[in-house]
Amino acid sequence: MVWFRRDLRCFDHAALHAALTSSRRVYCVFVFDREILDALSRRDDRRVEFIWHSVRELQQELALHGGGLTVLHGRAREEIPALAARLKADAVFANHDYEPAAIERDQAVAASLARARCAFITRKDQAVFEKDEVLTQDGRPFSVFTAYKNAWLKRLDGFFLRAYPVEKYWDRLAAAAGGSMPTLETMGFKPTNLLELGIAPGMAGASKLFADFKERMADYHERRDFPALRGPSYLSVHLRFGTISIRALASEAWQAANRGAAVWLSELIWRDFYFMILYHHPRVVTHAFRPEYDAIRFVNDHAPWRAWCEGRTGYPLVDAAMRQLNISGYMHNRLRMVAASFLVKDLHVDWRRGAQYFAEHLIDFDLAANNGGWQWAASTGCDAQPYFRIFNPVTQSKKFDARGKFIRLYVPELKGCDDKLIHAPWLMSAVQQATAGVIIGRDYPAPVVDHAVARRMTLDLYTRAKNP
Repeated sequence: MVWFRRDLRCFDHAALHAALTSSRRVYCVFVFDREILDALSRRDDRRVEFIWHSVRELQQELALHGGGLTVLHGRAREEIPALAARLKADAVFANHDYEPAAIERDQAVAASLARARCAFITRKDQAVFEKDEVLTQDGRPFSVFTAYKNAWLKRLDGFFLRAYPVEKYWDRLAAAAGGSMPTLETMGFKPTNLLELGIAPGMAGASKLFADFKERMADYHERRDFPALRGPSYLSVHLRFGTISIRALASEAWQAANRGAAVWLSELIWRDFYFMILYHHPRVVTHAFRPEYDAIRFVNDHAPWRAWCEGRTGYPLVDAAMRQLNISGYMHNRLRMVAASFLVKDLHVDWRRGAQYFAEHLIDFDLAANNGGWQWAASTGCDAQPYFRIFNPVTQSKKFDARGKFIRLYVPELKGCDDKLIHAPWLMSAVQQATAGVIIGRDYPAPVVDHAVARRMTLDLYTRAKNP
């Protein structure tokens, strides 16, 4: 039996290949895990809808090849052993997961299966290198990305990027083990604006995006930081749920041999790096990687926090970023750094609160990458930005959205502003505000904080934590 989780495809799939090559008949199963779903704060969660459409496509694709997908709704730690027993399965195959809760769940499932004399066999699939595969010369996990990246690249060869040829063994697939796929409504969820936003779930959606990005990859290094441009791959959600293979993406970048591809490959290596950090240091979920920074006494004022969440801080680029997130479930990578830095170092709100907000709203939320990114911005993580380097939200706005095109898209109150004035609209005179059709403090908020003052306070907070 193959248990699909965050690997919703039927090609180049490590666990499926292992099962097909070692078994006479292979059943496929996916569980909408109530342990995860019931804990979600929103019933209109775009991730659940993305998964639902992707699972349905996977079910249809397996059926085309003579197999099927049994889709269940329940507690996976109970449903998987029960189905394995009903099917008299000799083994359950799955791909590795590196999150602490998933590791604990898998240990419980393995123990239940073992009592029934059923093996639990897992494979590496969502990373190119994982766990202990890339270590320092003295056998320790890396904590500096550049050194990790160099070792990662040194070890890489074509073997690690080869696809698993599951298509050779379709004749061993078994039909679904009965039951119909639950609807979003029966699971307590409702449709979102996912499809209206043009987000195409599943393998087909991933394939289309990848084909488009391959045409743009060579320019990635020049376009990736500008939110108004089509620079990113937009494949992050597909990597998160495994509707595309990391090996296919890394192979394409590795073989392209141009600057854009090399920079994009570095982004994929960051992903492996954060998986490795989470696996070796699970405490980072709730604690700073650098323990001394757990002593930072964040202010955590409610009003600035809500202003950040709702995109009304008075800093246009930050507000545009947060509104993009709230409207679409996506935020441009450069803006994730800007928004995170602003929350922690301008508003002095605990990075864990921001990480949780992203977790609830990002459709591509991945615990390892989200935690790593927030700790980088907060200067509490491994190889993080030094605490005294603090993003200036106005400077970032002028540099990466010089003409205000992205800002105008999500902050239409400022659409009448001059290109040079839109980045700090509170500096406009009364006449300029009237001409632009926006009165600061009435139509668009004044800044919730003075960046220069906030910067000095941040330096003090971090210095006290380091030198109590």
